[in-house]
Amino acid sequence: MIEVSEFKKGVCIVYKAAPMVIVDVTFSTPTARGANTIAKTRLRNLVTGQLISESIRSGSKFEPVDVEMRPCSFMYSDGTHWHFMDGESYEQFHLTADELGQATSFLLDGAEGLRVRLVDGGVVGVDLPNTVELSVVECDPVIKGATAQAQLKRAVVETGLELQVPPYLEVGERIVVDTRDGHFVERAKG
Repeated sequence: MIEVSEFKKGVCIVYKAAPMVIVDVTFSTPTARGANTIAKTRLRNLVTGQLISESIRSGSKFEPVDVEMRPCSFMYSDGTHWHFMDGESYEQFHLTADELGQATSFLLDGAEGLRVRLVDGGVVGVDLPNTVELSVVECDPVIKGATAQAQLKRAVVETGLELQVPPYLEVGERIVVDTRDGHFVERAKG
């Protein structure tokens, strides 16, 4: 059983008799004495893809969903579908931008190290590694003399993702980006 206190992004539970994955969760504690903590969650139905928002009180317990994880690789995108290949069966499958969500901002043709999530033999999603290497294709110029505090500037990487980077980075450099929240981690080594 999974308790509300164990909720985090990516956890799969049975909610209202349907397999769901937690897309986002925030916790809040009401000011009244003795009030339970409330988890404000966004859940995606793993079968239909429907996204719902629910407030769930702490103390509730949920059945875990039997999810199978297998290695896979990203092959290419045709603009409407992102095509993948299962690393064990070599079967190809595709997902839409709605099904992938923010993951589309981190996928490059030929990307490996991904894991396909299967429920009852059907593909329901893809998990990315925690970090990926991407090339900077556009960035703002450095603001000279503004060194009173740490400065960041806007940059765009090859997948179209916009993020804030340190001022020393230039177009063409490879950087490491965190796939969980899309922030700059470091310059790529080598």
